[in-house]
Amino acid sequence: MSVRVERDKETGVAVVTLDRAEKHNAITPEMARELSDVWRGFRYEDEVRAIVVTGAGGRAFCTGIDRSAEVPQPSSPYTIDDPLLTIGPKANDLWKPVVAAVEGMACGGAFYLLGESEFLIAGEDATFFDPHTTYGMVSAFETVHMAQRMPYGEIARMALMGSAERISARRAHETGLVSELTEPGGALAAALRAAAVVAGHPTQAVQGTVRALWSVREAARAQALAHAPHLVALGNLPPERQAELFTRRPAGFRLR
Repeated sequence: MSVRVERDKETGVAVVTLDRAEKHNAITPEMARELSDVWRGFRYEDEVRAIVVTGAGGRAFCTGIDRSAEVPQPSSPYTIDDPLLTIGPKANDLWKPVVAAVEGMACGGAFYLLGESEFLIAGEDATFFDPHTTYGMVSAFETVHMAQRMPYGEIARMALMGSAERISARRAHETGLVSELTEPGGALAAALRAAAVVAGHPTQAVQGTVRALWSVREAARAQALAHAPHLVALGNLPPERQAELFTRRPAGFRLR
């Protein structure tokens, strides 16, 4: 199992850990199915009232889809098979609050998870970036998710700069993406403290509040996500061209 779940009956908080530290917690299709099952399962666990999601190892929260994974695609240009579409709690109809604890890198497909969390807590050495354009891929789903949390100019710059630039945890905090900064390695403990407070409130009121918050932006988000598969199909380079770009050694990056 690449997704580890720990439950604290005393606090009512569960911790979901992406557990592929040796691969920077990159997500395989099997891991995506595990995450979906975990979120859907929490709907029936009344003793779990808040959840923290994090990545193992400290070097990365998540680096998106595992590039070595086989993801067959349908021949129709009108459909796309994206295993990351259902890795988030809201995609699985879970309205219990989720706090993300971020250490190290968070990039690309990690934004599917971060975009469906209520708020983010990050260690000061965390970084955020989106490498899609560098490798000939459209950043559609990722930008839709993060545009709900970041100012337009910030998400546009991150998506368009690709792997040439990373957003520091400090800058992410300044722009509102991250709600709390901790010393390196301290994000999980801070997230657990916050989640325990939330879990201590009546869960019906908490879940109703989460649902209300999401209803504010749900219509625009759903409409934008509906366009995403077509933009990906039109704008992505063929897989073999993407592979060529991935084999080139990047020139480094600027930390902002």
